[in-house]
Amino acid sequence: MNKRRIRVAALCASFLIALPTTSLAAPPTAKPRPKVTAPTKAQIAAAQAAENAKAAAAANAAGQLNSAQNLLQQLTTVTAHTRALLFSAQASLAFATTQFNLASAHAALTETAVSEANKTIGRMAASAYIMGGGFTTLNSVLESNGPQDLIDRLSVLNQVGASDSVALSRYKGAFVIAKAAQEAASAAKIAQANATAKVAAAKAAAVAAQSAQSAEVERLRGIQAQLIAELTKARNVRITLQQQLALWQLEQSSANTAARTKGQAKIWPDRGFKGRTTIRSTDAIRTKAVAYARAQVLAHKPYVWGAQGPNSFDCSGLVYAAYHAAGLGYPNWSRLNAALFFVDSQRVALTDLIPGDLLFYSYDGSIQNIHHMAIYAGNGMIWEANSTRTGLLFSNMYSTNGLMPWGGRV
Repeated sequence: MNKRRIRVAALCASFLIALPTTSLAAPPTAKPRPKVTAPTKAQIAAAQAAENAKAAAAANAAGQLNSAQNLLQQLTTVTAHTRALLFSAQASLAFATTQFNLASAHAALTETAVSEANKTIGRMAASAYIMGGGFTTLNSVLESNGPQDLIDRLSVLNQVGASDSVALSRYKGAFVIAKAAQEAASAAKIAQANATAKVAAAKAAAVAAQSAQSAEVERLRGIQAQLIAELTKARNVRITLQQQLALWQLEQSSANTAARTKGQAKIWPDRGFKGRTTIRSTDAIRTKAVAYARAQVLAHKPYVWGAQGPNSFDCSGLVYAAYHAAGLGYPNWSRLNAALFFVDSQRVALTDLIPGDLLFYSYDGSIQNIHHMAIYAGNGMIWEANSTRTGLLFSNMYSTNGLMPWGGRV
């Protein structure tokens, strides 16, 4: 009889040992978890209002950019006008320079003619000196002692020869032309100086306008770059929020359906789902991720649908926050829902799990209906953000029905 009791006691003990460990949540002295709810319509409306404010700011910035572009157009017109003035001044300078060169050349020729005439007059003077008396009609008139003497002097001049008279006429004509040419050359030189000054002024104005235009262009580029960055950021925030909201809603919908679905398998059969062929984490990253998840569970953080820390989490939010804190950040890691985490991780057999691997739960064994995920802690245990009712837990990996037949390695 005693032997039979011993065998029954041993059998019961072995049966108890073989049973999987159930939830090992907070110790008896754990603080009560606060009651949490899903995001309210007021919170969503506030987010929409913030997005609208960003849109209004972006529209205002677009108006400022448009005004700046109008100013740039005006500066472009001013620059074109100053360039036209510069080209006109340069053309005037070229014309004045040509006129000056022509006048100078003409003056040089007349100077040569005067010089030749001077030589001729010199010869005449020498000849007259040798012959005695003057060599001009004026001298003859001034130095005559009377009508007879004047007649005699004119008779002498007539004897000098017609060539001397021609020389005198040429001398007078050359002198007049040379004087006029010199005056024209001087005027051309003044015109050239004025044109040069206008060119310098026009060039300075063009340079100033070009500098102002270049500065405005750079300012506009800065405004445009800032505007594009703000619009892109606002758009990314809006798209990210919309995507996250859709993912959270899908995950919550699947979780609600799972709560009402009967006959879920403890572990679903392998349907051949394939994931990534590579991993992005290291042993050190996985170790840090597990430590982060453990710290959140032991700190009794609440479960809030759609939250990703630091004060509250949902299931995929805890996974995201853990790996983000471990150093696996964007673009290698982003906030996904449980189903997308399954697709974006490498398949690992349940017998080959290591701490840091991910576990997934589906209410019908399909990927699209995965509703829950957790971080493997080792020895068949997981760190998880379970639900609003139970919060964050340290649990047995089989404590939730619908375990997918593969884990995921990040």
